[in-house]
Amino acid sequence: MVAQRIDGKAIAKEVRGQIRARAEAFREAHGRAPGLHVVLVGEDPASQVYVRNKERAAAKCAIAGELHRLPAATTEAELLGLIAELNAAAEIDGILVQLPLPGHLDEKTIVDAIDPAKDVDGLHPVNAGLLVVGREGLRPCTPSGCMRMLDAIGYDAKGKQALVVGRSILVGKPVAMMLLERHATVTIAHSRTPDLAAEVGRADIVVAAVGRPGLVRGEWLKEGAVVLDVGINRLEDGTLTGDVDFEAASARASWITPVPGGVGPMTIAMLLENTVQAAERRVERSS
Repeated sequence: MVAQRIDGKAIAKEVRGQIRARAEAFREAHGRAPGLHVVLVGEDPASQVYVRNKERAAAKCAIAGELHRLPAATTEAELLGLIAELNAAAEIDGILVQLPLPGHLDEKTIVDAIDPAKDVDGLHPVNAGLLVVGREGLRPCTPSGCMRMLDAIGYDAKGKQALVVGRSILVGKPVAMMLLERHATVTIAHSRTPDLAAEVGRADIVVAAVGRPGLVRGEWLKEGAVVLDVGINRLEDGTLTGDVDFEAASARASWITPVPGGVGPMTIAMLLENTVQAAERRVERSS
């Protein structure tokens, strides 16, 4: 068996087309485009690249955006003051504070200050709670992208054994909840799991989200498994690789995401979808 690649770039392109249509319809109906404001504190090189990519994608999807660049020495009070202004602005539908923040700023405090209705990263405790209880809310972008990729290949997770390797609030925990919503039987593995190989070998779906290159070995996989590799790791030679041994895994999996070009492009696409969704819901609530 040779695994088919799940082309995140192609799926994201299709999603962005749908988002643009919704954003243009929103502007036609309400006289303004959906608004996304991004806050970048400091000069972290990776964060600057991510933010630049988000700006470009938003513009292509007819979403009005603005980037707030703040110096690394910005105080917590100053950042909270800016967030309060963005929360109060009627024309702003989505707020994203780019993480990580400089060490003197408490990320939990900052995320908690964002209006949950504008939390397009889906990280506010209110949105996390809505996910747990199965109610409508803004959901984390990368897990949502994983679900969209399963949809794109026509995969039904009902009754399947799903393994999530990683338990972060960004990916591991929310993607596990989303798989549960689809009636999969879900196991979460992590650094203290005693026999990761055995857990991988039982799984019909493997979501790897740890940040350790090649952690999941191809020979561990169940024949025909679907593999979503969320890890993006830069090696010493500058190349990018995932958490899964791609070549070996491709010999056993039925579907697999490449790194790069797999889950990564979906994250930004789902951020933009969250922004349009937030705009639509805010208008619905006010009408």
